Amino acid sequence: MSGKALEGKVALITGAGQGIGLGIARAFASVGARLAITGRDAAKIDRAAKELAALGAEVLTIPGDAASRQGAKDAIAAVIQRFGQLDVLVNNAQASVPGVPLADIDDGMIALSMGSGLYGTLFHMQAAYPHLKGRGGSIINFGSRTGTAGEVGFGIYAATKEGIRGLSRVAAREWGPEGIRVNVICPAALSDAAKKFAEEFPEQQAYFLSIIPLRRLGDPEADIAPVAVFLASDESRYVTGQTINVEGGMTMF
Repeated sequence: MSGKALEGKVALITGAGQGIGLGIARAFASVGARLAITGRDAAKIDRAAKELAALGAEVLTIPGDAASRQGAKDAIAAVIQRFGQLDVLVNNAQASVPGVPLADIDDGMIALSMGSGLYGTLFHMQAAYPHLKGRGGSIINFGSRTGTAGEVGFGIYAATKEGIRGLSRVAAREWGPEGIRVNVICPAALSDAAKKFAEEFPEQQAYFLSIIPLRRLGDPEADIAPVAVFLASDESRYVTGQTINVEGGMTMF
């Protein structure tokens, strides 16, 4: 991969104030991308922007909730106003309540997971489409093994992530003729959410580690982000509609 694989490209990353989103933003910055980062916590994305600027990146911060259709429209509009183009959309934002039995899932949990994940992904894709149409670009969405495998305690999160995978496949087919590629990463990363889960559910965390052949969770920047860089770059120009599992071998087809 070229040291400037994303030179000249503009990327919008949702939920980039921490974890995988921030790891991807750092990786993108290191290979020449100009960045727009969003998040609900303005202080977090401001701190992230300072880190990214120190890496030499031009960064636009956009506080807001990914679950808002108007927020998605406003975010894309801000990117176009600042940079004049959009080349890469990374729909990373996701909130959820893990460890809840299927019978106990309530409306608030459904709204939180589906809103931030499935709806937020759709809203940003729709808002980005007019600016990618005809000129091409890369959309990177996020699935999860909790959906592909059906993990206990992750009912609505699993449904959200499988919904995102279905949405991504349809978009890959519908938008492929426009040169727009749409792919999904299913990660297993030591994110802030994963650390919190490990503290709250140590037995289930130990189980997850036991079924990872590499016996560790991935680092957001060192292990997950390079795959996002590949999917964002022209080196993946013939890859679309795919789910790429970046989780140490947990899932093998």
